[in-house]
Amino acid sequence: MKSLLLIPAVALVTALSGCVVAPPTVRPAYVAQPTYVAPPGVVYVQPTYASPGPGWVWEYHSYYGWGWHHPHYGWHRGWR
Repeated sequence: MKSLLLIPAVALVTALSGCVVAPPTVRPAYVAQPTYVAPPGVVYVQPTYASPGPGWVWEYHSYYGWGWHHPHYGWHRGWR
C-alpha cells in the first residue's frame, strides 16, 4: 500500500526537478563605434575596401593618408 503512494510522489518529484533555463539575452545587432573626425584642412577619402574585421576604424594618418586603424594591432597593411 505504501508503495502505491510512493510511486506518484516519486513521479512528481522527477517531473518537477528539471533544469532551470535562463531566458536568452538580447545582443544588439550592431555596436556603434566612435565617430572619427578628420583634422582641419584634410579631405575625407572613402574606403576602397571593406574593413579587415571588428574594431578597425577608418582614420587619417599624417604621413600615409587614410587607412584602417585598430587600437591594438595598429595600421592595416603594415603602416606604423
